[in-house]
Amino acid sequence: MRVIKNGKVLTPEGLVCKDVLFDEEQILRIEDHIEGDYEVIDASGLTVLPGLVDVHVHLREPGYTQKEMIHTGTRAAAHGGFTTIFCMPNVIPYPDDVPTIQAYQQRIDQEAVVRVHPYACITTEEASKEVVDMKAIKENFGIRWFSDDGVGVSTSEVMAQAMKTAKDNDCMIVAHTEDMAYRQPGACVHDSEINRQRGWLGIPSACESAQLIRDLELTEQIGNRYHACHISAKESVQALQEAKAKGADVSGEVTAHHLLLEDQDVQGPNWKMNPPLRSHEDRMALIEGLENGALDFIASDHAPHTEEEKNKPMDKTPFGIVSLETSFPLLYTEFVKKQGRWTLEQLVHWMSLAPARRFGIDKIGSIQVGYRPDLILVDLEHETVIDKEQFESKGKNTPFDGWKVYGAIKETIVGSKTVWKG
Repeated sequence: MRVIKNGKVLTPEGLVCKDVLFDEEQILRIEDHIEGDYEVIDASGLTVLPGLVDVHVHLREPGYTQKEMIHTGTRAAAHGGFTTIFCMPNVIPYPDDVPTIQAYQQRIDQEAVVRVHPYACITTEEASKEVVDMKAIKENFGIRWFSDDGVGVSTSEVMAQAMKTAKDNDCMIVAHTEDMAYRQPGACVHDSEINRQRGWLGIPSACESAQLIRDLELTEQIGNRYHACHISAKESVQALQEAKAKGADVSGEVTAHHLLLEDQDVQGPNWKMNPPLRSHEDRMALIEGLENGALDFIASDHAPHTEEEKNKPMDKTPFGIVSLETSFPLLYTEFVKKQGRWTLEQLVHWMSLAPARRFGIDKIGSIQVGYRPDLILVDLEHETVIDKEQFESKGKNTPFDGWKVYGAIKETIVGSKTVWKG
């Protein structure tokens, strides 16, 4: 057993100076002073937070190991304070049937240093034609979340069938909404005047919101659970808010980069992601949507690429940035430390307990007796500089290199074991 001493601990009652005793399975005691023959973790000058939860991570393995691997990606997660992550299914082979997922799960079990929940595809090979056997996948692996991330399910008929299947099996559809009829070849940024002046072809907000609205209307009719990935547009926020007001069982996530950056900030390939950075008005709608409950929590959409890929022209370079190792310090610095707009408790809730609850993962996301011993020790007081060369991820494609931040993760503990220490 191990005990954390001398730190400030974020409990449901707020920040308190307590000792935390835990074994491999659970937090056993949270008290003023805990003595005994235990291994002591000295948290002097640090804040003890529940491990963060990220439901949107691209680990790239199998199929794209030049970009990332399960081991490097989960090391990056640990470095960023994430103790539970969900890995997206756009790998090769696609995790769309029982035999493929069996091998995929074995690889995860062997290589991951944090808790990893894999998604299964909504449709076979993400081709929007045939809905996968959700019943068999759930029965064999306990997977209750299905996504074709990277592409939208192209027809209402297939999405309706997927939603009905998900409802029948108590599963959730997790959708990347993108109607390709709105996206011209070579489009790479938000469709705005500033980007047109730069000579870049834009992606309109309707590319995201039109398919989201379609999905929300189907969800209202069918009554299934539905989660929308990486919301970026004000129209999407409004659509989610309206669907919730009608009683639909829907949720939406927003990324750190969409909360922090806008179309006017784009400088090159490391600012290219899908959905793109949109207008100031959109960004404000995302922030307000998170605060008023239209959006539910924060996810990273960690999307590593090689430097060779990211050195291509804007219309040729792939979409995506790495974000596991920067999301918490960036958001803490901007919205808690600088603006004072959010409390530490709010930020941690949106990055830990809220996603855990939505995805039905029990006993994580909070520091309470009986919860899993997934904890992070964080330095909230001292400024550091983001250095992409110090990333655990194989991907270095970030627009935040050189940014000054607070909130460096000093130690990450999963199941009582220290999996990262800086």
